[in-house]
Amino acid sequence: MDPYMIQMSSKGNLPSILDVHVNVGGRSSVPGKMKGRKARWSVRPSDMAKKTFNPIRAIVDNMKVKPNPNKTMISLSIGDPTVFGNLPTDPEVTQAMKDALDSGKYNGYAPSIGFLSSREEIASYYHCPEAPLEAKDVILTSGCSQAIDLCLAVLANPGQNILVPRPGFSLYKTLAESMGIEVKLYNLLPEKSWEIDLKQLEYLIDEKTACLIVNNPSNPCGSVFSKRHLQKILAVAARQCVPILADEIYGDMVFSDCKYEPLATLSTDVPILSCGGLAKRWLVPGWRLGWILIHDRRDIFGNEIRDGLVKLSQRILGPCTIVQGALKSILCRTPGEFYHNTLSFLKSNADLCYGALAAIPGLRPVRPSGAMYLMVGIEMEHFPEFENDVEFTERLVAEQSVHCLPATCFEYPNFIRVVITVPEVMMLEACSRIQEFCEQHYHCAEGSQEECDK
Repeated sequence: MDPYMIQMSSKGNLPSILDVHVNVGGRSSVPGKMKGRKARWSVRPSDMAKKTFNPIRAIVDNMKVKPNPNKTMISLSIGDPTVFGNLPTDPEVTQAMKDALDSGKYNGYAPSIGFLSSREEIASYYHCPEAPLEAKDVILTSGCSQAIDLCLAVLANPGQNILVPRPGFSLYKTLAESMGIEVKLYNLLPEKSWEIDLKQLEYLIDEKTACLIVNNPSNPCGSVFSKRHLQKILAVAARQCVPILADEIYGDMVFSDCKYEPLATLSTDVPILSCGGLAKRWLVPGWRLGWILIHDRRDIFGNEIRDGLVKLSQRILGPCTIVQGALKSILCRTPGEFYHNTLSFLKSNADLCYGALAAIPGLRPVRPSGAMYLMVGIEMEHFPEFENDVEFTERLVAEQSVHCLPATCFEYPNFIRVVITVPEVMMLEACSRIQEFCEQHYHCAEGSQEECDK
């Protein structure tokens, strides 16, 4: 008898389910009695899902506070430049998307790492003699977040560790810990414009360190490292043979009085995976196009890391094809005036905010040099009714309807992060409310009455 023959009851009627079974190798197998069946439902989330934790969401969602109903809410907490409508992308960028859509050429799948033509455009745009790029060095991703995700996944195994800045973008820790990768936090120094504590950084490195994350310009700090400091960071990486994941999404968002140096232009020895995207420079974070630039002039990564990134990219099959189709026009046709105007606005708002907050007793803002943020230290001894930065921000919302992010979200308590992309009039109003709030709650610290009397 055919071992896969379906046997049916000889009754005239159609068989019930129990009258139909499969004879495998001469043994009947009746549904309901097959090996491996569970006696009851048991559906549980995976370990990866359980290990995934976003501290910003956890902290913000637990802030059970209502804003002051008599004051319009001003949110200085969201790192999205499009929220208030005052920073639209350039019409050329929008037109490029319309043209790509109307062409009908980009409705199908692309290679998982992106169209060759699109990768060539990115390679050409970011190529320079100090850090040459070809299409094979570019992998397109669904936003810079996925770029970071792929880099961590290709460089580190469960049980290894990565080095992450403190304060730093919370997604690094969220992604790493979900993969079973240990996170070691190295300190940034506010008194040195958020430069890295290099001695502590090097001390943290051990035989299980898979990579060093360098975020420059910084979220949440708005800092931009000098060439000299970057060279010192690279020297540590070279001595310790640790590759670098460079999060450079804000690389094109640097104020005119400061110079940004792409990390890969300063070293031929250290292999670097640089992550970027359209989100910030072109003010379109929702379009979800990012990239990884592979800088490996000594062939330390070899084919394995490149092949690994390709394989990992195949899990999602690449970013939006319509944005890829628009990429050449976006890169070539966006007028320089658009970039200039965006940066001029951010610099003006940063100066305005820094000046206003620096004049408030009990606050210590750190002047930013780029990105969309500044960090403000809270001298908690002068605000004794608040236990920490989270309580400070909760009460600021409740009394003044101004929402900043407590820097506990970035592993850096007793600071707050302020987003500087809001319209100028809103920025002024927010600073005025913060001043009123601080004046109402400020207390002279013990032994400093003389200072308060000044």
